[in-house]
Amino acid sequence: MRIEMEVRSESVQLRCDKLPGQVIPKTRLQVWFIRVCSSIVIWTCLVQIVTVGELWHPHLLSGLLNHTDGSSKIFKEKKAVHSMPPLPPARNYTSNGFLKVSCNGGLNQMRAAICDMVTVARMLNLTLVVPELDKTSFWADPSDFEDIFDVRHFIDSLRDEIKIIKRLPKKFTKKYGYQPLEMPPVSWSSEKYYWEQILPLFGKHKALRFTPQIEALGKKLVHILKERGPFIALHLRYEMDMLAFSGCTHGCTEQEAEELKQLRYAFPWWREKDIVSEERRMQGMCPLTPEETDLVLHALDFDKDIQIYIASGEIYGSERRLAALRASFPRIVKKEKLLDPDDLRQFQNHSSQMAALDFIVSVASSVFIPTYDGNMAKLVEGHRRYLGFRKTVQLDRRKLVELIDLHLNGTLSWEEFSVSLRSTHAKRMGQPTRRRVEVDKPKEEDYFYANPYECFCDGTSCDDSFIAGNRTEVLQ
Repeated sequence: MRIEMEVRSESVQLRCDKLPGQVIPKTRLQVWFIRVCSSIVIWTCLVQIVTVGELWHPHLLSGLLNHTDGSSKIFKEKKAVHSMPPLPPARNYTSNGFLKVSCNGGLNQMRAAICDMVTVARMLNLTLVVPELDKTSFWADPSDFEDIFDVRHFIDSLRDEIKIIKRLPKKFTKKYGYQPLEMPPVSWSSEKYYWEQILPLFGKHKALRFTPQIEALGKKLVHILKERGPFIALHLRYEMDMLAFSGCTHGCTEQEAEELKQLRYAFPWWREKDIVSEERRMQGMCPLTPEETDLVLHALDFDKDIQIYIASGEIYGSERRLAALRASFPRIVKKEKLLDPDDLRQFQNHSSQMAALDFIVSVASSVFIPTYDGNMAKLVEGHRRYLGFRKTVQLDRRKLVELIDLHLNGTLSWEEFSVSLRSTHAKRMGQPTRRRVEVDKPKEEDYFYANPYECFCDGTSCDDSFIAGNRTEVLQ
């Protein structure tokens, strides 16, 4: 599809009034008039040229404009350009239309949705419009795509697969009579979808990259933590939205349980309303409480002096609920305590941008422990596997709550509880393992983003290394 662009310049009228008693030679007035008009015309043309150039090739004029900053900067700019990897050639194909995506949920749910839509665009030869992010969910985060992700990297890194544009051309909007087809995507696609489409893209490209500001601050957090020694990234998903959504109120007061219930009813798209909390908990469908997490970390024999980075938002019940965990592991830290207030000021009230910082720290941590297997937990687990099978404790919550209750009612001694818990998780430490695939039942198979096995293994080529890397020790 060819996009035509029409450039129009507005006519300019200039009026010159002679002041009383002032005598201006006619020739000077004419020269002055011609100079002013010429300047306006030149600047108008320059603005139009820059605008058109930016639309067609955003980096085309940047080198020319930087010459005004002196020879030293020119040298630096040239050096930076030479150090950048060359862009892959753009894929040459005929577009069948435009795909405009609106994502909902938290940061990592939206990231997974964006990756899926990249694949859809590739399969159907569609031009992808930079996705819109959810602003109406529980988090009410006003962030746009470009506030979190590096848009230019997103477009450039995928240019040999699909064409991505920042916004839909005006002539294809409702204003000009076009009515887009709106429909929700199919939630669970076939096996062919994952093997033939997502797999090649996931292994070849890292299309989504956070903005330089988020990347820089995330690296700063990681540097601060690593200077102090090894650290656990604990994704303690004991937050108000998760408890309300899941209906899990174990450990809450009656007032808190009622508050969570009212919140669940306040959001119509949370369809399940009447939930029995204890039944849900015994099924392993609740995030661990901070007190339960404390027992788990003790049973796994983590040293009391190890750093624990809380990779989550505000814990429901705040410091009151963290008291037992903090008493056992006093080196609990949060990003708000590690960074200066000025560092975080631009990210305040932007939950997705704050979650991006937690994601960066979690991927780089010595050990990652999620207390709930939501989107954040699955994506971090997958990244850590891809980066060399970094230790990730995949908690079996159904078995855990059974063991915890037996210990708390006196049926299991501490030694029995600890041994049973460690035995249950001996092979749940993020070791290499084949992804379980259910033919024609994608909903029941292992989540691809949590274990992208096909990205680093071909057939049985890495079976030996899988066995060699199947270690079960826990970081002390």
